[in-house]
Amino acid sequence: MYSIGEVSKMFDLPVSTLRYYDKEGLFPNMQRVSGIRKFSDNEIEAIRVIECLKKSGLEIKEIKQFMEWCSEGPSTYEKRKALFEERRKAVEKEMQQLQKTLDMLAFKCWYYDQAMQDGNEDHINALIPHNLPSSIQQFYNSSHEN
Repeated sequence: MYSIGEVSKMFDLPVSTLRYYDKEGLFPNMQRVSGIRKFSDNEIEAIRVIECLKKSGLEIKEIKQFMEWCSEGPSTYEKRKALFEERRKAVEKEMQQLQKTLDMLAFKCWYYDQAMQDGNEDHINALIPHNLPSSIQQFYNSSHEN
């Protein structure tokens, strides 16, 4: 069993956030000793899932719905799996967008390194769009895809 302070440090979450999760019913089976919350391994795992779902873009009310499905048992397996599949697709799409952003940043870092070496952008602009060095061409192509 863990205290709220220990769990706060473990997940780098404010104590107030953990209290809020509890108030929202995200820890339905949490034990209390003399009114003090005691986090078991079940609550620790719940926090891992809650934080994952938050980072994937879900709001607390949607996470609460998921936790309610968990309490309902095996009849909700399909709904729970569908939720995770939908979140996975959303995160994969976000990662693709972030990769395009990262590729543009890499291209522009190279671009300005070259411009500083050359003292102008004329030579670089003559290479765009199809005559860039191959490693840079990949960044350029990726960052310019629709």
